[in-house]
Amino acid sequence: MKIVLASKSPRRKELLSLICKDFEIRVSGADESYDSSLSPSEIARALARIKAEAVSLEGEELIIGCDTIVVAPNGEIMGKPIDDDDAIRMLNSLSGTEHSVISGICLRDKNKVYSDSVTTKVRMRQLDKCEIDAYVSSKHPTDKAGAYGIQEMAGAFIEGIIGDFYNVVGLPLCRLTEILKEEYGINLISND
Repeated sequence: MKIVLASKSPRRKELLSLICKDFEIRVSGADESYDSSLSPSEIARALARIKAEAVSLEGEELIIGCDTIVVAPNGEIMGKPIDDDDAIRMLNSLSGTEHSVISGICLRDKNKVYSDSVTTKVRMRQLDKCEIDAYVSSKHPTDKAGAYGIQEMAGAFIEGIIGDFYNVVGLPLCRLTEILKEEYGINLISND
């Protein structure tokens, strides 16, 4: 079965390539609006499903959609910052706190659609203005939920995590491999 990743994220592409050597990228271009009355986990799943369903399904394919959000301690749902000021605001809000990173994942083939979400708790140390300004000026936060990427220089801001590290990067590999195996009979981690 051909695997298709419905994402333009270079991080998701890189992560999927760790477990799957043969897959195709199809950018969904989906409208990522969501019902704000949903819980954060429901929002992440809904966004992943929107992406997976916006990509055309051709024959024996399995489409993977994923979306990652950050939930600040005050309950604010943080996607990608709209500009540098928004990135600064987000980082100030997360500084010195424990927050949640939630990825929704949706898999669909011609027979069924399966969705789930994974939550990782992240503890960010207290950041000073100089650190935030320097990080934002690096332009690294621009395309990342919560305005930071744990896999790059912002990793120096993180005191600890509880859960899947790759979920924070943008694709929960552990849960994805479980879903592929349990729901679709695809074992990517094997000698076959």
